[in-house]
Amino acid sequence: MSRSWVNSAERIGADLHLVLAGTGSRRAALAQALREAIQEGRLAAGVRLPPYRSLAADLGIARNTAADAYAELVAEGWLTARQGSGTRVAERAAPARAVRAPVGTPTGPAAPAHNLAQGRPDASSFPRTAWATSARRALTAAPHDAFGPGDPQGRIELRTALADYLARVRGVRTSPERIVICAGFSDALRLLFGGGVLRGPLAVEAYGLAFHRALLSAEGVRTVPLGMDGLGTRTEELRGRRDVRSVLLTPAHQFPVGGPLSAARRGAAVDWARARGGVVIEDDYDGEFRYDREPIGAVQALDPDHVLYVGSAAKSVSPALRLGWMVLPERLVAPVLAAKGLRERWTGVVDQLTFADLIASGAYDRHVRQMRQRYRDRRGRLVAALAEHAPHIEVTGIAAGLHAVLRLPPGTETAAVDAASLLGLGLDGLAGFRHPDTAEALFDGLVVGYAAPPDHAYAAALDALCTILPPVQRRASSRCQTGLSK
Repeated sequence: MSRSWVNSAERIGADLHLVLAGTGSRRAALAQALREAIQEGRLAAGVRLPPYRSLAADLGIARNTAADAYAELVAEGWLTARQGSGTRVAERAAPARAVRAPVGTPTGPAAPAHNLAQGRPDASSFPRTAWATSARRALTAAPHDAFGPGDPQGRIELRTALADYLARVRGVRTSPERIVICAGFSDALRLLFGGGVLRGPLAVEAYGLAFHRALLSAEGVRTVPLGMDGLGTRTEELRGRRDVRSVLLTPAHQFPVGGPLSAARRGAAVDWARARGGVVIEDDYDGEFRYDREPIGAVQALDPDHVLYVGSAAKSVSPALRLGWMVLPERLVAPVLAAKGLRERWTGVVDQLTFADLIASGAYDRHVRQMRQRYRDRRGRLVAALAEHAPHIEVTGIAAGLHAVLRLPPGTETAAVDAASLLGLGLDGLAGFRHPDTAEALFDGLVVGYAAPPDHAYAAALDALCTILPPVQRRASSRCQTGLSK
């Protein structure tokens, strides 16, 4: 016989779930159940247990039985009992038993010793004070209906703040009615293609995130790569693709190679969308972080009826917020909302209201300016380290964003990536971003993020990076000049 019990411990003690197993003494069964809860870590050191009278009433056993079980565990050192403090789990020398993951359960890769992975902002710089201030202000001002059934389009406070901000900072032409709040760029892709708003094939840049290609493939969407060169993606190739109705671009700062899309190729993409009745999907993933000149405006401003602009707070604030936005051609608003549905697939209202206040109060602008300077300094330290220790390595794509691309001698990328792995250095080889249908690689390279490491660990990460870079090749007639390549 066994008995399960969930304690509602009034105002004192912890809620527990115990199983009293066996047909023998209730005291012995209770003592053993408590020992196991402590050993397995379900009862942590210092946790206050319910009074034995409450425990006895919940279990349906005699008070003396519960009291005797407590006394036994106190005597053994599992519990402590002090007047006025109640009965608590003792501080024990033996650690709690680790809970093992079942066989086959993924536990995730181990964190690298030196994290120079791309796409990760500085988590330690989350604007805690400003966020908390905006949250208090937003919650105080929020109408009661903000906490009832919501609007799948997103809170009007955030859509209004975004319309003003995007017009001022990115040159986006829109109104709150054409903005739909989502959980980030990946969520936007799922809504657009999984929800049947857009259909494939989808033209994409020859280099991009494999995760996005896999997401699209899972939705049954075939991706068609467009070539790339020093001017960015060859959007003129769209003219020969009669099966394609939409194209995905990162025009402000191509991901991952870097560099903006040339004005002529921006125009070519928009002209194609107009003539084809298609859509340009503009991923403005790090548009706030431009260092060497004024920010490049959004392609969306050239034709709001044929360019679908997507942005998020993932790089500027934190990916943990799961907060993004789509600026849609008017004809796509209703289909996107239909795909989103009336329940569940929404970003939390409190985060929306808080972010709206952060923007409206100017705190978001101040945070972005601070982070822009911080990341500019990080970039400068990376370039300086390479200039000193590996001047033959060319650095590209660093006029904006949170990562750089190191151009390596031909045939050395795989060895450099393997050496980084052995050294516990987290970074990516450029080949991992190449579309599988792209026959020719641009060059061998490493994609190096400079935002994620904490300040105290950044120097060691740069030292590790310089260690794994290939040496000067003998046949090279001159060393590449390292500089702030645009």
